[in-house]
Amino acid sequence: MKVYDLKERSFRFGVEVIKLVRSLPKETASFVIADQLIRSATSVGANIIEGNAASSKKDFTNFYTYSLKSAVESKFWLRVIVGSGLISQGKVSKLSGEAEELSKILGSIIIKLKGKSKNK
Repeated sequence: MKVYDLKERSFRFGVEVIKLVRSLPKETASFVIADQLIRSATSVGANIIEGNAASSKKDFTNFYTYSLKSAVESKFWLRVIVGSGLISQGKVSKLSGEAEELSKILGSIIIKLKGKSKNK
């Protein structure tokens, strides 16, 4: 079943990334990449939550922009994991796809928010 709630999807994304990271080989490169990936992946949801508590439309837009940047960064780290041979593409493809979808959703929200700001 597809989840459409953005807060829930971003939460699940962060949790699934943590589960993936647990399967990385226990070596220095893995630890460094895992740290960066966990930070970016969990930041997606954290910034959405913080944005929803924003005190202004500008603040809201800024937090959603940070969330988008974190989703894009997560896509990069997932590519690094595959490109370096730490994990196969098959094990990462679902998360890469979700990072891509979250990026598109967030980008669309930001574009709409900025469009509304210019119209006023």
